[in-house]
Amino acid sequence: MKENEKKSRILLQLFITFMKIGTFTFGGGYAMIPLIQRETVVKRKWVDDEDILNIVAIAESTPGPIAINTSTFVGYRVGGFWGAVVGTAGMILPSFVIILAISFVLKRFQDIQIVKYAFNGIRAGVLALIIRALWLMYKNVKKSAVTYIVMAAAFVLCAFADVNVIIVIACCALFGLITSYIKTGKEKQNI
Repeated sequence: MKENEKKSRILLQLFITFMKIGTFTFGGGYAMIPLIQRETVVKRKWVDDEDILNIVAIAESTPGPIAINTSTFVGYRVGGFWGAVVGTAGMILPSFVIILAISFVLKRFQDIQIVKYAFNGIRAGVLALIIRALWLMYKNVKKSAVTYIVMAAAFVLCAFADVNVIIVIACCALFGLITSYIKTGKEKQNI
């Protein structure tokens, strides 16, 4: 009985944690990453910084919104299948309810100047959260000349050459696999 209570408590914590993040964060998934990191790594210690970096990389590479994918992966890591379900539900529910409510109200108030100003302020805050997420990910990545070259090439291909992001991510993953394979082979030769 105690084991079931412990699992139920963890599932409830997962749901509440991701519901809180989903409720109080504007700007989409990238704006949520710092909050997910703080809640799951720093506060709850469900995963560590390297885990969250890997989870975000996987979440970004899989179809769907990054925040939902991240909540699913963290939920699975912490609570298995039901953890994934509960983490995902907690992240989705606030957005669903808020968008449903806003859809009824926004049409009536979208032309009011103060509403326009409020959304401009929200956009600026969201940009700051996205930049913070970028900074946190940058700090946790192992840096070398190769990583800087891959990062720059991926940015140029996505931002200026208009190459599909999926193709860029797949190429980066392939490049990472090849370089890891070469590095592992060299290390085995030196042994």
